Amino acid sequence: MTVSDFALQLKTETKKSHTAAENTKFVGSFLRGVISEESYKQLVANFYFIYRAMEEEVDRLKDHPVVGKIRFELLDRTNALERDLRYYYGPTWRRDVTPTDQCQRYVNRIREVAEDDPELLVGHHYTRYMGDLSGGQILKGIAEKALDLRKGEGLYFYEFEGIADKQGFKTQYRNTLNMLPINQSQANAIITEANWAFRLNMFMFDEIQGNSGQGFFKFIIGLITSMFTR
Repeated sequence: MTVSDFALQLKTETKKSHTAAENTKFVGSFLRGVISEESYKQLVANFYFIYRAMEEEVDRLKDHPVVGKIRFELLDRTNALERDLRYYYGPTWRRDVTPTDQCQRYVNRIREVAEDDPELLVGHHYTRYMGDLSGGQILKGIAEKALDLRKGEGLYFYEFEGIADKQGFKTQYRNTLNMLPINQSQANAIITEANWAFRLNMFMFDEIQGNSGQGFFKFIIGLITSMFTR
């Protein structure tokens, strides 16, 4: 059994969550080109832990009747994120980067559904990768300008070198969703999980935004203190 309009259902039923994620303070600032290098570095680090978990689980479940269908190696981001982390943190990046609390919560959820309800991974997969192939390409240009990066440096995450026609690939992906061997009940569960995935992204964005604000506050306090102790 398949749900022939599942891709449309998934897009329609997650629209509010998608819009809410785009309207977080962090993403809003990002879209305006207002983002610090420290915040962006933490975002890249968080993405590394999230995508590594996702790709490890999808690869482990490559023979699963549902998950195996969405295993597109061309989408894998782990290696690209490792290159970006090496650029931002240097050769000791593996020792230096850690996930934030909300990132770890996100990773734990990915591991949990992979173990207990593998088909729900489709909701997480869709939320992240389709976003990367769409709005993520806009964020690439903004980050490059805002952080004054040399072309390509530190932005490998956004480079899908094996996908020349992104629009064509997204059509292929949607067709794959429509052909998944699931029933409507499973489709509804995946949609619910996709909405939760958007929420997990929002929690993480808010956390990074909050940490960034705290860092700025500490900087100002330190500056004022130094003025009075000269």
